[in-house]
Amino acid sequence: MSTILLLLASNIFMTFAWYGHLKFRHSPLWIVILASWGLAFFEYCLQVPANRYGSYRFTTVQLKIMQEIITLVVFSVFSLLYFREALRWNYAISFLFLVGAVFFAFKK
Repeated sequence: MSTILLLLASNIFMTFAWYGHLKFRHSPLWIVILASWGLAFFEYCLQVPANRYGSYRFTTVQLKIMQEIITLVVFSVFSLLYFREALRWNYAISFLFLVGAVFFAFKK
């Protein structure tokens, strides 16, 4: 459970680092790069332990699949709340295919 919570928290920082600056298009690029790197520092402080702790329970492929699903969930919520973008039907179908990938990655 700690792996999932750490991955979730790291993805929140990552999403803001990668996409949050798009609301500030008039800010100088060097400022948003520094701000993004500042946020990415905290993302790494959570991501690295998540993978370290998770590696005792999950394979690296399972960790990566979990990471991608969590990224998609965090980004979807971020996109809806931060950018007010609608979740379209084709995005939902894509998400379901990724859930299928998780199923098969964890199937013994």
